[in-house]
Amino acid sequence: MTALIAAFLPLFVAINIPGILPLYIGMTETFSADNRRQLLVRALLAAAVLAVLMLFAGQVIFDTLGITLNDLRVGGGLILLVIAVTDLAFGDVKERRGGGKKARAKLKDHPVDEPVDLPVVPLGIPLIIGPGAITTILITDGQYGWIVTLAAIVINMALVFVSFTFGPAILKLAGRGTSKAVAKVASLFLAAISVAMIRAGILGMVAAV
Repeated sequence: MTALIAAFLPLFVAINIPGILPLYIGMTETFSADNRRQLLVRALLAAAVLAVLMLFAGQVIFDTLGITLNDLRVGGGLILLVIAVTDLAFGDVKERRGGGKKARAKLKDHPVDEPVDLPVVPLGIPLIIGPGAITTILITDGQYGWIVTLAAIVINMALVFVSFTFGPAILKLAGRGTSKAVAKVASLFLAAISVAMIRAGILGMVAAV
């Protein structure tokens, strides 16, 4: 259970549900309930497939590129740190990933009840499973094994489904400002986790010399 919690939390922070929920609402505001549900299911399937693929291809990637877990810890930690700092200092991470304006532009050309081909990009990838989440999955697999990491992926995908299903109604009650505040707190924890990854990687490199 301790390992599962340790694997779940970094991935939960990397996915950043409070941060991507407002964009999901913005992308689907003209959708009917059925089309919104279909979009969500397809996006989650795309994100889950990518997450599982990266999980089981992690060792192959290590061997092919000639890298170690400590290299990935430092490199991945730097990526997460840049994402967290950019989000905290320069605004919403979703706009930085380029999905918001393009997604809303696509919606203008489609009727309310017509499905729009948005599940894979940008909703599933990279909003739900982006570079930060991929890096976290690879590192977690090396630390806790594929069973614990797969369980963490499944739990996080379930939380995304629940949050995106009921989030629009809750967000209307809480207000957009509250959602942004929660997203900022998540980014702060992401920065702390990234620093911990970098520290562990450097210590591992020093110990291996």
